[in-house]
Amino acid sequence: MSDTFVSPVYNVIAVPIEKVVPNNYNPNAVAPPEMKLLYDSIKEDGYTMPIVCYYDEPLDQYVIVDGFHRYRVMKEFPDIYEREGGKIPVSVIDKPLDCRMASTIRHNRARGSHDVDLMSNIIKELHEIGRSDAWISKHLGMDRDELLRLKQITGLTALFKDVEFGMAWKPVKEEE
Repeated sequence: MSDTFVSPVYNVIAVPIEKVVPNNYNPNAVAPPEMKLLYDSIKEDGYTMPIVCYYDEPLDQYVIVDGFHRYRVMKEFPDIYEREGGKIPVSVIDKPLDCRMASTIRHNRARGSHDVDLMSNIIKELHEIGRSDAWISKHLGMDRDELLRLKQITGLTALFKDVEFGMAWKPVKEEE
């Protein structure tokens, strides 16, 4: 990075929650006990981490890249909404969709677990928009075996077009 790079966290803005929308690809799932803990954390400490979003100018919306569950807390708990004045802290990144997907996965993987089916769908979607296995492995932090397992879940042969398969076994003629 150059000397002029400024991390998005230094430009956090307060955005009305009505202008923030979830993405349609996040594979992260939070169990009810952890969701309660997140609510308790935000209730006690406030928002200590901004929601990472991409600003969709034509729609005048902030699309969540990371922080969906922090967003949910404000949407689902009127006490938090009221206390925060209906605004949520947002840090904006400006990246194309494939890079935003990769960012979402990196953020989530650094913290916890994923829904396997949703992860498989992301792998499928990234392949459909032309991303190679090498790109996916590098940007999502996956090794070849993990990527292969996720591709197998989708059951789509198109995901395997670039995979080299070894020779399995050859039948041997028995001697008489």
